[in-house]
Amino acid sequence: MPPAPAQPAPSPSDCVIRLVGLDKVYQSGAENSVHACRTISLEIARGDFVAIMGPSGSGKSTLMNMLGCLDRPTGGEYWLEGEQVAAFDRDRLARVRNQRLGFVFQGFNLLSRTSALENVELPMLYSPHCPSRRALRRRALACLQRVGLGKRALHHPSQLSGGQQQRVAIARALVNEPSFLLADEPTGNLDTRTSLEIMEIFQDLNDKGMTILMVTHEPDIAQYCRRQIVLRDGRIVRDERVSNPLRATEELKRLPRELDFLADEAPSA
Repeated sequence: MPPAPAQPAPSPSDCVIRLVGLDKVYQSGAENSVHACRTISLEIARGDFVAIMGPSGSGKSTLMNMLGCLDRPTGGEYWLEGEQVAAFDRDRLARVRNQRLGFVFQGFNLLSRTSALENVELPMLYSPHCPSRRALRRRALACLQRVGLGKRALHHPSQLSGGQQQRVAIARALVNEPSFLLADEPTGNLDTRTSLEIMEIFQDLNDKGMTILMVTHEPDIAQYCRRQIVLRDGRIVRDERVSNPLRATEELKRLPRELDFLADEAPSA
């Protein structure tokens, strides 16, 4: 495989993430070790939209866990907005996850007994500067409106389709105004039309300046991103710009009418 083309280095003020020789080794018994990530070095500029791809076992999830401050690297450096993450203690890491990172998961991870509005409010309740009840509700509702669910604010997850639940999860990720979003297979459980609708939301957020890193195993979904990074055996084997990313809004217009029945409009079971 030819070497990946060099990416232009962002200036320090534009660099959200900088990894230098990042390693992650898991011990499996006394003598065996598993190298999940091997000397990964990369920079993510503010406002980028990056797809992280690769086969099962390539290190995608391990890398995302480290970027999300859910796991610590074994070696190397992780710089987040100019700060060395290795210097953060447990409390600081918790604040970073709450205030500077937004997480979107394949399985939505919504609380079933609470409304969409209350699910979106939840991250603010754990903030050290929790707003007043009125401000809390106003911010959560604004985020739901941003993803087109203002009229479903009082619905519970069981009353929402899969695509609508993912929109709630995106609103929840946005409510604390994070530095960037980490999305782990956000379209993995969705049909074609609904996947495009989620990518339309991500592209709109990215157009307005939001930095997004998305793990996906779907090459067609990665075509909506500005940059693709491919991992294999814990190493980056390809890192390149997408010259003309597809636009989800246009692709939705082209979607054959016969696929309309696949749209995820019925409430989940």
